[in-house]
This record gives sequence, C-alpha cells and structure tokens, in this order.
Amino acid sequence: MAVTAQNAEVVIDPRGESTRTRILDSAEYLFSEHGVNGASLRTVVAHAGVNTAAVHYHFGSKKGLLEAVFARRTITIAEERLNLLEECREGEGRPPLLQQIISAFLEPGMRDATFARLRARMAADASDETRALMARYFDHSSGQFLLALAEALPHLPPRDLHWRFHFMLGTMVYTMANPRRIQALTNNACDPSDMEASLDYLVPFLAQGFEAAPIPNAPTNIEPMLKIDRSKPHEEG
Repeated sequence: MAVTAQNAEVVIDPRGESTRTRILDSAEYLFSEHGVNGASLRTVVAHAGVNTAAVHYHFGSKKGLLEAVFARRTITIAEERLNLLEECREGEGRPPLLQQIISAFLEPGMRDATFARLRARMAADASDETRALMARYFDHSSGQFLLALAEALPHLPPRDLHWRFHFMLGTMVYTMANPRRIQALTNNACDPSDMEASLDYLVPFLAQGFEAAPIPNAPTNIEPMLKIDRSKPHEEG
C-alpha cells in the first residue's frame, strides 16, 4: 500500500529505502530540536509524511528508531575519527602532533550541525538508554584516542589525562549544543555555530590544557576546601 508524503508530490512505498530515509531524517531533526522525549512518534510520522505502520516496519519502536538515527551517523563518525588518527604524525609543515590528534577527534563529530545538537541533547539527558548508545558506538574509538593521547603526553599521569579528556568532551558537547549565550554576550562577535571557527579556537585551546603540567595532589573532594559558613546567606557569583 502506497502512502503519499505530505511534503512531496511523489507516492512513496512505506517499505522502501526512501521511506526509511525520510523517517530517519525527520526523527533526527525533531529529536535535535525538541529532545527524544519531546518529540513523539506521532510527530515524527506527520513530519515524514508516512504512517505509523511504516515506522514499526522499519524500526519496530521509537527506541529502535532512536538507535537507527544514532547509528547512521556515529558509525561514520567513529570510522572517520580512526582513519584521521592513523594519519596523525609528526613532520615538517604539519601541525603539532597533539593538535592533529585533537582535531581528528573533534572535527568529524562537529561537522553536521543537526546531529551535533542531537548528540548534545542526548549527553545532557544521560539516561540509561542514551549512555548505552554512546558506549556501544563510541567506546572503541574513544579508547583509541585515549591511547594516542597517552603516547603523545608521556609526562601526564592517567588521572590527569582522563580528566582532561573529560573536559574536552564537555567543551565539545557545549559547543555543539550552542545555547547562544556567547552570541548574546558578544553581540554575535563570537558565533559557535560556525564550526570551522570553533575548531580554529578549540584545538589549540584544548592542546594547551592537555600540555599543562600535572596537577599535584588534586583533591578528590573539594567540600573541605570551601569553608563556607552555611548558616549565613551568601551571594552567588
């Protein structure tokens, strides 16, 4: 049975590959704009111009649809990261090795603005489902980058390396989320939606953080250091 798409003049087969792609495109856009929980399956169906049966035929459920949306991009991102990592080497006329490694990690995942926003939303959601997807599709490639960074930074103890990798992830996710705070503060002089400009600043910034000396005796619990008298009101900065 053919279903006529709302936003096209062609009749599409609900079991065909073009229908599957339309559903994936619509879901990716709606999940990135409204979050996975904020976009219902009914909304995705309406946006794609298909019926619910087509979604169930191709993906089985909303959970299956989310994984398909995620896998479609992340498999390519992980593969490209590893390919770029293999090309990282020291040499005349090349950027510093550390910057090459950082760029190889960041650039593939930040190129697609729509999927970048979706990943940022999923990272903020941090549900069991999204954590499982992140682990399934990114743990291997991220582990390879941790090894490469450890080789490039032999002076850095594992604890410092792991924290700095965590901060790189946080910087990347916040930039991809693009809440437009910095645009408001700078009258659009700084615009993270320009991913090329973002990378031009991010890569050397993060490299300097990774290259810094290890933090001696870094506390695992900063509460005793705060020494705040909680019986008195205080102003937030």
